[in-house]
Order: sequence, then structure tokens, then C-alpha cells
Amino acid sequence: MSFTARLAFLLFINILFAEEVFSQESYVNAGLVFSGVVFDAKTLKPLPDTRITKNRHLLFMSDSEGSFSLRVSRSDTLIFSNLGYKSARLIISDTLSGKEFIAGVYLHTDTLTAGEVIITPRLMNIRSELFSPKTEASPETENARFNLAVSAYQGRQSLSTLGDPSSNYELLRQKQKIDAYEKGGIPSDRIVGLSPLMLIPAAYLLLNGFPQPPPAMKSGLTQQEINQIHRKYIEKLKNSEVNPVP
Repeated sequence: MSFTARLAFLLFINILFAEEVFSQESYVNAGLVFSGVVFDAKTLKPLPDTRITKNRHLLFMSDSEGSFSLRVSRSDTLIFSNLGYKSARLIISDTLSGKEFIAGVYLHTDTLTAGEVIITPRLMNIRSELFSPKTEASPETENARFNLAVSAYQGRQSLSTLGDPSSNYELLRQKQKIDAYEKGGIPSDRIVGLSPLMLIPAAYLLLNGFPQPPPAMKSGLTQQEINQIHRKYIEKLKNSEVNPVP
């Protein structure tokens, strides 16, 4: 076999190997559709507005019926959290072979029951109250104090006319220069920039309004699928009671 034929054969083998590796990587990184419902682990009622975080980024919230549907990748970490419940963590396995999966997420309550709360009045120091009585300030004193504070603030923020002469002269010179440039025209603080390219989107917004945001994905779970999830969860609870983990 000649050198050219060997080189062509090696290139062909490398191309086939690279194509196979690329197809495997694309299969591993392919997106999955993950749907389900979030339930209360005790009452088995749906939990609406459950926060779903993917890889530490807020991704989605369950709807009013507790259902959700989102796209995930293999090895992603999902965290389901709701106020008053313990968070649940779910790691998408990289051995899944399908494209669509359903799941039931059951959250356990995370609240503490407090005992009786006793409220008592605060004990005042009678001696300090007698020797140092509180005096109420008159309205005139309060108004004078407020006026002094306002005057001091205005004095610090505004430029006094009896200040530095060079500063006053520079300010007047700049004002005269601006007035000379703008004489007979529109003042610079009242000029509005308008481009003809802005008329097309402005007319579209006036006619159609702002575009609606895309709707969230719906889980589309049937009542039969939800009942199946409940049965598996109850069977798991019974098995854990019969065979408790040491």
C-alpha cells in the first residue's frame, strides 16, 4: 500500500471516530422535557408558586395547580423551595435514555410549634421618671429648629453670590458664552433628538401595543398520571415503614 493510500485511510478512520464522539456528546447534552407537580407531603395537595432553581439560578415557578414543565440537561441540579417547607433537591441522572419525564415532588413542612406566649407590660423606672420628667417642646421651637436645618442645608448645597469672586466670574462668563451660542435658536436643555428610524417601531407600538411575553410551558399531566404518582409515593412510604433505614 502506498503512502498516499495509507494517509487517506488514516484520515477516513479519524473522521469516523470524531463523528462518533460528537454524536455521543450531542446525545449526552441533549435537552430533556421535565414535567411534574409539587405536592404537600402530608395533605397531598398541590403547592402553587413553588420556586424551581436550576444550578443556583431561578428558572421557573409552579402555576396555581402546582404543575411545572421545563427543559433541563443531564447532570443538572433542581431545587424546589416553598415558604414553610423543606427544600427538595433533584439531580437529573446522566443515564436517562428518554426525552420526556414526569415526576411528583413532595415537600415536607418546616415549621416549629411555639408554646404559650406571655405578654407583660414593661416595668418603668419610677425614680428616673420623677427626677427627670420629659418636657414637651413647643411648636415654635420645633419650627425654628426645622428652619435652621433647612437653611444650613441650602447654604451648603447652593453657591453663594458673595463667595469666591473668580468662581462667580467664571460662572457668569460661561453663562454669557452659552447665551451667545444659543441666541436665536432652541436652548440646549430643550433640544430633543429624533431619528426617522424610530417612527416605524413607534407606529407599531401605537397600533399593536407591547408584545406579549411567551407563555410558560404547561405540564399537561392527566389525572391518571397524577394518581399514578400518588400511588407510587404511598407505596414508597409503606415500604419505608416496613423496612426502616437503620
